[in-house]
Amino acid sequence: MSSILSNVLPAPEDPVLSVIFACRDDPCPVKLNLSVGAYQTEEGKPLVLEVVRKAEQQLANDLYCDKGYLPIDGLADFNKFSAKLILGDDSHAVKENRVVTIQCLSGTGSLRVGAEFLAKHHQQRVIFVPNPTWGNHPFIFTLAGLSVEYFRYYDPHTRGLDFEGMLEDLGAAPSGALVVLQACAHNPTGIDPTLEQWEQIRQIVRSKGLLPFFDNAYQGFASGNLDSDAQSVRMFVSDGGECLIAQSFAKNMGLYGERIGALTIVCTSEDVARKVKSQLLLVVRPMYLTPPIHGASIVTTILKNSDMYKDWTIELKGMADRIISMRQQLHEAIQARGTPGDWSHIIKQRGMFSFTGLNEKQVRMMAKEYHILHDL
Repeated sequence: MSSILSNVLPAPEDPVLSVIFACRDDPCPVKLNLSVGAYQTEEGKPLVLEVVRKAEQQLANDLYCDKGYLPIDGLADFNKFSAKLILGDDSHAVKENRVVTIQCLSGTGSLRVGAEFLAKHHQQRVIFVPNPTWGNHPFIFTLAGLSVEYFRYYDPHTRGLDFEGMLEDLGAAPSGALVVLQACAHNPTGIDPTLEQWEQIRQIVRSKGLLPFFDNAYQGFASGNLDSDAQSVRMFVSDGGECLIAQSFAKNMGLYGERIGALTIVCTSEDVARKVKSQLLLVVRPMYLTPPIHGASIVTTILKNSDMYKDWTIELKGMADRIISMRQQLHEAIQARGTPGDWSHIIKQRGMFSFTGLNEKQVRMMAKEYHILHDL
């Protein structure tokens, strides 16, 4: 029988998936996969936060909870508390009703909904992303109908931020272009601008009339403090201008498989916000119609309850502090062995990602000799 699908070509190899498969197929009983962007225990297992277990138990005992469809924009309280978490308790934008928040399918879904909305309603379809950036960014934006360009971000010589190159490229971007900024704990480099640098970035973005789209996947994971990790976003919101924010609770609540996130759009007026929301619903309806309820209920339960919220911040800080401690231990171990070169970038970087500065030959040697696998 002839195949209608016989002309389908194999997809190009995904570098992250190839590492995952290589680790899976490695017969060595002592092996380590460093390519997956997920926090794990000492045993290499996903961590379920105690506060999440408490929230789930509370939901299980609530006889009024049901599994009915949510509205297209998601759980109302989830949206309200998600916006408050990133924008702050006293956000003028929220008080002035010029903020739109809808529940989406984690950070990826939030980025995709935002991208499709922009492709339909923003005149400038060029979107600038950092070089390098999260590997899925170009795919998300291209498939949504946007044209992806890059601005300089990582300097391989200093193993730090190419700040002058970044400002130069953003300054040369066409007026009205979109620009993706990661709020904190940059994926994949672990390099974040300082607050002073963020202010300069804000000034050039606003002076050029660029529209910032924040990817906020790691709030709390950089410093251990939710407010500190939101400062870059709040800088842009406080100046009264527009911005988009894709929010994820995968990392900071350990809800990877629940696929829970939010898209927030800060507008210039309540009237604009009302129109924006009406168009966002038209993007969501044919895409997935309604978001899942369980993850949103967990997040809402935690954010609404002051005791649970406090417990969450303690557990979150514990995860962040462990990452910081692991960086310090790695740096000390490298120094103790007299390894040539300056390795201070290991402790300057933040979050769960790091550009170590190792070359391809060294990476392959680690995989072959020591069964430690990570991206090239």
